[in-house]
Amino acid sequence: MPQNSEIKPFRIDIPQAEIDDLRARLGRTRWPDDLSGVGWELGVPLDYLKGLAEYWGGTYDWRGQEAALNQFAQFTTTIDGQNIHFLHVRSAEPQALPLLITHGWPGSIAEFLDIIGPLVDPAAHGGDPADAFHVIAPSIPGFGFSGPTHERGWNTLRVAHAWVELMSRLGYERYGAQGGDTGAMVSPELGRIDPKHVIGIHVNSLVTFPSGQADEMKDLRDGDLQRLELMQRWQNDLSGYAILQSTRPQTLAYALTDSPVGQLAWIVEKFKDWTDPARELPEHAVDRDRLLTDVSIYWLTATAGSSARLYYEGAKSWGQTSEPSAVPTGVAVFPMDVTIRPIAEREHNVVRWTEFDRGGHFAAMETPDLLVADVRAFFRPLR
Repeated sequence: MPQNSEIKPFRIDIPQAEIDDLRARLGRTRWPDDLSGVGWELGVPLDYLKGLAEYWGGTYDWRGQEAALNQFAQFTTTIDGQNIHFLHVRSAEPQALPLLITHGWPGSIAEFLDIIGPLVDPAAHGGDPADAFHVIAPSIPGFGFSGPTHERGWNTLRVAHAWVELMSRLGYERYGAQGGDTGAMVSPELGRIDPKHVIGIHVNSLVTFPSGQADEMKDLRDGDLQRLELMQRWQNDLSGYAILQSTRPQTLAYALTDSPVGQLAWIVEKFKDWTDPARELPEHAVDRDRLLTDVSIYWLTATAGSSARLYYEGAKSWGQTSEPSAVPTGVAVFPMDVTIRPIAEREHNVVRWTEFDRGGHFAAMETPDLLVADVRAFFRPLR
């Protein structure tokens, strides 16, 4: 095997000095003022963030979370000149199907800690062994242990091409793909560029862009109209992060790379906005330690800027129509998703559509039971 195709074992081992530095910086935070009585209207409330930062710098146990990540086999390889980090967890079931799962922003491989076991070993989690998967979970180039990137051009299509090469190197001739958020853009691209090997695509948090044509809108159901309203709210009130990351990621990087509280606020706001609206606080929807592990990965790898560059690279194609895919596609729709079936069907061969009344954008963290069950059900007839 050529040197540049080598796959090397990897283990997360953050130097203690970096953990100590994080805690020291948290203790020296220069806090801004805050207006009373405005809640989350202007952003993350001061008292809330102070409490979360205190927990992060004191009680939170990175080493315990690091060990949880390291229980899964991890590797690195170089593809298209970029270091790629990935989890590769093989099932003991002889007929297991390879499944490539892709996270989004502000996500990471930490999103998948609660779904890998049930996917790989269904029998141990009350499931059918026939539903087993080999799980391959890469860190997107520029994110976490696949970061930073060192050149321009790393958009979702280039990521998909890298994933095709990764699966080829692993020797998988037939596989499925799953993803949410950015992963819901990368995974369908896999189906378009590698349809001979990709048997099915399952997505959650799929963004569907209306074309504005009247015939597209005339048959929308009540749930679709509600998601259109949510999309309008996102454009008017919740899209500031995307505008900044897609236009000035380098300027943003200085603040987030130098201030752990800045990095924490930038991410925890998204967990507030995008998780199950029935949950009052982010940690009511997502385990607090898991949330902080996700934030810690961005901080400890200094990838706030390089992860934001994915938005810069992708912005030029936002809203453009993609080539229709013939690969069977399953769509899981959770609260806070802006996924509309008639629009999705313009570009995706939707054969399964499931709407849930609990959960949110971070489905693998919020409702792993629902996501795993839907993934199993989608791929069952395709195996």
